[in-house]
Amino acid sequence: MFNIPVKNPNPDFDSLVKILKGSKVPDRVVSAELLIDEEIKESILEQYFNEKNYPPPIEQWSGMSIDEIDYKEKKAAYEKYYEQVIRFYCHMGYSVFADLTFITNFEAFNTQIIKTKDTAVLSRKERAWAVEGIGLIQSWEDFEKFPWKRAHGLIQEYERYLEYLVTVIPDGMKIGVVASLFEEVLEWILGYEGFFYMIFDQPDLVEAIFGKVGELLYDFFNTVISSDIIGCIWFADDLGYRSATIISPQLLNKWVFPWYKKYASLAHQYGKPFFLHSCGNKDQIMDTLIKDVTIDAVHSFEDNGYPVTKYKKEWGSRVGIIGGVDVDKLARLNEVDLRKYIRNILNVCMQKGRYIFGSGNSICNYIPVDNYLIMLDEGQKWSRELIF
Repeated sequence: MFNIPVKNPNPDFDSLVKILKGSKVPDRVVSAELLIDEEIKESILEQYFNEKNYPPPIEQWSGMSIDEIDYKEKKAAYEKYYEQVIRFYCHMGYSVFADLTFITNFEAFNTQIIKTKDTAVLSRKERAWAVEGIGLIQSWEDFEKFPWKRAHGLIQEYERYLEYLVTVIPDGMKIGVVASLFEEVLEWILGYEGFFYMIFDQPDLVEAIFGKVGELLYDFFNTVISSDIIGCIWFADDLGYRSATIISPQLLNKWVFPWYKKYASLAHQYGKPFFLHSCGNKDQIMDTLIKDVTIDAVHSFEDNGYPVTKYKKEWGSRVGIIGGVDVDKLARLNEVDLRKYIRNILNVCMQKGRYIFGSGNSICNYIPVDNYLIMLDEGQKWSRELIF
């Protein structure tokens, strides 16, 4: 079984990037994860690191002004979190920590949350998601009232965290800054029902909202991308479902992809890659993402609709591929079948490089910890057996 914590980790983000770009064929399996749920992290820290878990604080903006936020108190809480989570990722064998702090705090603006009991093995007691009907903005008046100024305050706050991150990030390891655009507008600001009605009833308002959120994210990336510890932009935006994109490629080209192109261009100006996480079938838009947006790697795969082996064979010569171990299989398969399944993915995807190993989406709290460790173990074993 995979031995953790790794006693002498050797993070090498530069090699990870070279592998994805195709300029280096790896002599071992290199792994990355966009997200490891806090409950998984907590279980591993307690069992294997003999530590108590420190979860990330979440901003609570309701009714508060920028001046009322206690940045000093928040910064201290985040420093404790960052010190541990970066050490955790490093000693789990990763070279990149994908930081969702900025976008998670932006989503805290939304008070229209649905909650239900969390029945996962490692339960967080409650599971929450955005209202699926009508969201926060229904009119131009709502648009003007939205706390855009306070949202920009999150950029200033993240700069404070960066000052500390510089002091704790190990040599060779980098931060991937994470944000999303389409999901924020669809799920957190307009709601599914509100969004689809507004496409026809108020398309100019939809465009204005995409513009405001797009500009906010550009300002965020532009502020942090020059930092030496920021290795990449890892954009996380679920654009589709099992068989197609949620809205037409034409509308994505109008409202979403021009912003992606700006973010990718900004990253490339600083010699850093732009990774895209997107759940859903991407067949219709892959050519645009590669040629026009100029993504450097794509992440998020599901066997029932868009398996990683299919995408590696069809697109792996033109773009890097990240992850692919189907979350459902990672959660349900017994050890024998899981190991066989993972070996097949590695046998297909590791050939000729341009592949980084990991889950198809994230390490969710309903995945058995042992199965997650089996996945890492198979990656480690395949590395030792690898012959080119």
